[in-house]
Amino acid sequence: MSAPPSIAAATEALTIGRAALRQLHDSLLRDAPDAAVSILQEVGFAAGGGVFQAFCGWLPAETGVARPADLDAGRLNDVLSTFFRTTGWGAVSVAPLGHAALVVDSSDWVEAAPGSAQEPMCFFSAGMLAEFFGRLSGEPVAVMEVECRSRNDERCRFLSASPDTLNEVYEQMKEGRGYEEALR
Repeated sequence: MSAPPSIAAATEALTIGRAALRQLHDSLLRDAPDAAVSILQEVGFAAGGGVFQAFCGWLPAETGVARPADLDAGRLNDVLSTFFRTTGWGAVSVAPLGHAALVVDSSDWVEAAPGSAQEPMCFFSAGMLAEFFGRLSGEPVAVMEVECRSRNDERCRFLSASPDTLNEVYEQMKEGRGYEEALR
C-alpha cells in the first residue's frame, strides 16, 4: 500500500540547513576540487524534485491555487519569492530577460558565501533551480549563475532557459560578450 499523495509529497523534501550546504561546498572544494562543480550541480538537480514537491504542497494553503499549472503568470514572481524566502533559500525576483530566458535574482541567496570566490559558486542551487523550473514549466530547463554574492556581486543572478539557449549564451560569454547582450 502506498502513502497518500500529500504524505508522499511531504516526505520527499528534506531540510538540511545552511551549515550542511556550506560544509558540502567546503568539503568538496577541499577534497575533490576537480569534481566539486559537477557533484554540487548533480546533487542540486536531485534535490530539485523535493523542493518542487514542497512547493506543490505549500501552494494551495498559501495561495489558494491547487496546482502550479493553475498559477497566474502575473503572480509567479510574488509566489516564488514568498516560497523561497519562507523555506530558507532567500527572497527572489523572477522576470523575463530577452525573449528566451528567465532571470532569477536574490540579494540574500542561502548558498552564497560573500567574498569567498572569484567566480559564481552557487552550483547546488543552479542544479536545484534547473529541476524546479523544468518541473514548473513542463520542459527541460538549464540554469546558469552569472552573478554571485560569493564574488561580491550585489546579488546572485541565475539565467533559466532551454539547454540550447544557455549553451549559446555560455559560448558567447567565453568570447567576451555579456549575457544580456547574448540574450537579445
